[in-house]
Amino acid sequence: MTERIPAGGSGRPERLDATVRGRVQGVGFRVFALREAMALGLAGFVANLADGGVRVVAEGPRRDLDALLERLHEGPPASWIDDVRVRREPARGIGPGFRIESGHHRGD
Repeated sequence: MTERIPAGGSGRPERLDATVRGRVQGVGFRVFALREAMALGLAGFVANLADGGVRVVAEGPRRDLDALLERLHEGPPASWIDDVRVRREPARGIGPGFRIESGHHRGD
């Protein structure tokens, strides 16, 4: 008997927990991350951090998480990215959909 592999990747869902630093607040970064994650069918959230960074937590197939991570390194046109710190772990079942969570922010 063969195992059926989901279209988005292989194996069990994973979790990506990324902190993005640079010019990422007030430039539409959260909306950018939301659109990218939704286009990939990922679950999770994006939120501004008090220190000026943005946190992105997403769950889904590794291939789709890798695609999101690539886009986070690019960011929207008005941003610049200095650093992206990444932690990966097994998915915890974050729930359906992707959302913007309120948090500390200077705007956008």
